[in-house]
Amino acid sequence: MIRAPHPRPSGAGWGELAAVWSRLVKAPVARLATVTSEGRVDLVPFVFAPIGDDRLVSAVDHKPKKTTALQRLTNIGHTPAVTVLADHYAEDWTELWWVRARGVARVHPSPAGVSGALEALVSKYSQYREVEPTGPLIEISVTDLRSWSADGSL
Repeated sequence: MIRAPHPRPSGAGWGELAAVWSRLVKAPVARLATVTSEGRVDLVPFVFAPIGDDRLVSAVDHKPKKTTALQRLTNIGHTPAVTVLADHYAEDWTELWWVRARGVARVHPSPAGVSGALEALVSKYSQYREVEPTGPLIEISVTDLRSWSADGSL
Protein backbone atom coordinates (compact mmCIF):
# COMPACT_ATOMS: atom_id res chain seq x y z
CA MET A 1 0.00 0.00 0.00
CA ILE A 2 1.24 3.47 0.82
CA ARG A 3 5.00 3.00 0.91
CA ALA A 4 7.35 4.42 3.54
CA PRO A 5 8.00 7.17 4.43
CA HIS A 6 4.28 7.87 4.06
CA PRO A 7 2.49 7.78 7.42
CA ARG A 8 0.28 4.83 8.26
CA PRO A 9 -3.10 5.21 9.89
CA SER A 10 -2.64 5.37 13.64
CA GLY A 11 -1.77 1.93 14.97
CA ALA A 12 -2.30 0.24 11.61
CA GLY A 13 -0.18 -2.58 10.26
CA TRP A 14 0.29 -3.26 6.55
CA GLY A 15 -2.70 -5.63 6.49
CA GLU A 16 -4.93 -2.97 8.00
CA LEU A 17 -3.61 -0.41 5.53
CA ALA A 18 -4.61 -2.71 2.66
CA ALA A 19 -8.14 -2.84 4.09
CA VAL A 20 -8.27 0.97 4.29
CA TRP A 21 -7.03 1.34 0.68
CA SER A 22 -9.54 -1.27 -0.49
CA ARG A 23 -12.43 0.52 1.21
CA LEU A 24 -11.38 3.80 -0.41
CA VAL A 25 -10.98 2.54 -3.96
CA LYS A 26 -14.25 0.55 -3.86
CA ALA A 27 -16.24 3.68 -2.97
CA PRO A 28 -18.31 4.70 -6.01
CA VAL A 29 -17.90 8.41 -5.30
CA ALA A 30 -15.78 10.58 -3.02
CA ARG A 31 -15.21 14.28 -2.40
CA LEU A 32 -12.17 16.10 -3.75
CA ALA A 33 -10.90 19.12 -1.85
CA THR A 34 -8.64 21.62 -3.62
CA VAL A 35 -7.50 25.12 -2.67
CA THR A 36 -8.18 28.27 -4.71
CA SER A 37 -5.56 30.92 -5.38
CA GLU A 38 -7.27 32.99 -2.63
CA GLY A 39 -6.78 30.17 -0.13
CA ARG A 40 -10.42 29.02 -0.06
CA VAL A 41 -11.20 25.31 -0.01
CA ASP A 42 -13.27 23.98 -2.91
CA LEU A 43 -15.04 20.67 -2.35
CA VAL A 44 -16.71 18.67 -5.13
CA PRO A 45 -17.98 15.12 -5.55
CA PHE A 46 -15.94 13.13 -8.03
CA VAL A 47 -15.56 9.64 -9.45
CA PHE A 48 -12.14 8.06 -9.47
CA ALA A 49 -10.22 4.83 -9.88
CA PRO A 50 -6.98 3.44 -8.43
CA ILE A 51 -3.77 3.00 -10.39
CA GLY A 52 -1.35 0.78 -8.56
CA ASP A 53 -1.24 0.93 -4.80
CA ASP A 54 -0.81 4.65 -4.18
CA ARG A 55 -2.39 6.66 -7.01
CA LEU A 56 -5.93 7.74 -7.88
CA VAL A 57 -7.17 9.10 -11.21
CA SER A 58 -10.24 11.04 -12.29
CA ALA A 59 -11.12 12.49 -15.69
CA VAL A 60 -13.26 15.34 -16.94
CA ASP A 61 -16.00 13.42 -18.71
CA HIS A 62 -19.09 13.91 -20.87
CA LYS A 63 -21.51 14.77 -18.04
CA PRO A 64 -23.04 18.23 -18.69
CA LYS A 65 -20.74 21.07 -17.67
CA LYS A 66 -20.46 24.73 -18.58
CA THR A 67 -16.82 24.14 -19.50
CA THR A 68 -14.10 21.48 -19.30
CA ALA A 69 -11.80 24.11 -17.76
CA LEU A 70 -12.98 23.20 -14.28
CA GLN A 71 -12.05 25.19 -11.17
CA ARG A 72 -10.49 22.09 -9.60
CA LEU A 73 -8.01 21.90 -12.49
CA THR A 74 -7.05 25.55 -12.03
CA ASN A 75 -6.72 25.03 -8.28
CA ILE A 76 -4.41 22.03 -8.73
CA GLY A 77 -2.32 24.07 -11.15
CA HIS A 78 -1.33 26.50 -8.41
CA THR A 79 -1.73 24.33 -5.29
CA PRO A 80 -1.25 20.61 -6.02
CA ALA A 81 -2.00 19.49 -2.44
CA VAL A 82 -5.44 17.80 -2.38
CA THR A 83 -7.60 15.73 -0.05
CA VAL A 84 -10.00 12.94 -1.02
CA LEU A 85 -12.73 11.83 1.37
CA ALA A 86 -14.90 8.74 0.89
CA ASP A 87 -17.49 7.89 3.51
CA HIS A 88 -20.52 5.78 4.25
CA TYR A 89 -23.54 6.85 6.25
CA ALA A 90 -26.30 4.52 7.47
CA GLU A 91 -29.17 4.85 9.91
CA ASP A 92 -27.42 2.07 11.82
CA TRP A 93 -24.45 4.02 13.15
CA THR A 94 -22.44 0.85 13.68
CA GLU A 95 -21.99 0.84 9.86
CA LEU A 96 -20.43 4.31 9.61
CA TRP A 97 -16.92 4.74 8.15
CA TRP A 98 -14.68 7.22 6.36
CA VAL A 99 -11.33 7.14 4.58
CA ARG A 100 -9.28 10.28 3.93
CA ALA A 101 -6.41 10.33 1.44
CA ARG A 102 -4.12 13.33 1.19
CA GLY A 103 -1.81 13.69 -1.74
CA VAL A 104 -0.24 15.65 -4.54
CA ALA A 105 -2.25 16.09 -7.73
CA ARG A 106 -1.17 16.67 -11.29
CA VAL A 107 -3.33 17.54 -14.30
CA HIS A 108 -2.72 15.78 -17.62
CA PRO A 109 -4.31 17.01 -20.89
CA SER A 110 -6.12 13.66 -21.40
CA PRO A 111 -6.49 10.19 -19.85
CA ALA A 112 -4.06 8.90 -22.47
CA GLY A 113 -1.32 10.80 -20.63
CA VAL A 114 -1.21 8.26 -17.79
CA SER A 115 -0.66 4.59 -18.51
CA GLY A 116 -3.57 2.48 -17.28
CA ALA A 117 -5.77 5.45 -16.29
CA LEU A 118 -8.44 5.04 -18.93
CA GLU A 119 -8.55 1.29 -18.39
CA ALA A 120 -8.98 1.76 -14.63
CA LEU A 121 -11.82 4.25 -15.04
CA VAL A 122 -13.60 2.13 -17.67
CA SER A 123 -13.25 -0.95 -15.46
CA LYS A 124 -14.81 0.77 -12.44
CA TYR A 125 -17.60 2.74 -14.15
CA SER A 126 -19.94 1.17 -16.72
CA GLN A 127 -20.87 4.67 -17.94
CA TYR A 128 -17.31 5.04 -19.24
CA ARG A 129 -17.71 1.85 -21.29
CA GLU A 130 -20.43 3.66 -23.22
CA VAL A 131 -18.64 7.02 -23.53
CA GLU A 132 -14.95 7.09 -22.59
CA PRO A 133 -13.72 10.26 -20.90
CA THR A 134 -11.53 12.40 -23.14
CA GLY A 135 -11.06 15.52 -21.02
CA PRO A 136 -8.19 16.39 -18.72
CA LEU A 137 -7.11 13.79 -16.17
CA ILE A 138 -6.29 14.35 -12.52
CA GLU A 139 -3.63 12.01 -11.13
CA ILE A 140 -3.23 11.98 -7.34
CA SER A 141 -0.17 10.48 -5.68
CA VAL A 142 -1.42 9.57 -2.22
CA THR A 143 0.98 10.49 0.58
CA ASP A 144 -1.21 10.00 3.66
CA LEU A 145 -4.10 7.64 4.31
CA ARG A 146 -6.30 7.85 7.41
CA SER A 147 -9.54 6.14 8.37
CA TRP A 148 -12.20 5.53 10.96
CA SER A 149 -15.06 3.06 11.28
CA ALA A 150 -17.69 2.63 13.96
CA ASP A 151 -17.15 -1.12 14.05
CA GLY A 152 -13.37 -0.80 14.41
CA SER A 153 -12.65 -2.58 11.11
CA LEU A 154 -10.63 0.39 9.78
